[in-house]
Amino acid sequence: MTTEFILLRHGETEWNAQGRLQGHLNSSLSREGLRQAEALSARLATLPFQALYCSDLDRAVQTAARIAARTGHDVRQDARLRERGLGILEGMTRAEAQQRHPDVFSAYAAGGPDFVIPQGESTSQRLRLAVRCLEELGARHPEARIVVVTHGGLLSSLLRDCLGIPPTTPRAFSVLNASWNQFDLHEGALRMVTWGDVNHLRGLSLDDT
Repeated sequence: MTTEFILLRHGETEWNAQGRLQGHLNSSLSREGLRQAEALSARLATLPFQALYCSDLDRAVQTAARIAARTGHDVRQDARLRERGLGILEGMTRAEAQQRHPDVFSAYAAGGPDFVIPQGESTSQRLRLAVRCLEELGARHPEARIVVVTHGGLLSSLLRDCLGIPPTTPRAFSVLNASWNQFDLHEGALRMVTWGDVNHLRGLSLDDT
């Protein structure tokens, strides 16, 4: 049996626009992010789906709430769908992080899957939580279409995992705000079907830099 997941990155936040590392900290959707969330909701209003899940971080909840207001679904939050915790780097721009914590930032930028940021977590830890969550949702909703609002870093990890791209390989793909990404869970394995669809947006969508 196959469960279809429409995995959405949240709309642009104030910190996205400023280039700040968010992790588990909260930053509200910007005016553009709210417009993006409305565009997602308009597109989903024409597509039947069975359930709406999101990360419990504010930017994902705000995006999901806009969708729910249009489609009538309940929003179900799950902390396993969060962005990777960036610990001591959260709230800083990349330049600030490199200046204040050069060794930690260098290891973070290298992309090693098992590097645990002080007071944060590793990419592999976050990926395992998310995959376990999606597997559980697939078992709960067999042969269904599920919408999930999550985060850029996590989406990047899922794509790499599905396609066998090593975590340390420099990223050659975009992870855009409010992007539409379809992954199917089939016979216990996730496979990527659609990546980076932003046809519902008119204007620019920021990459997860």
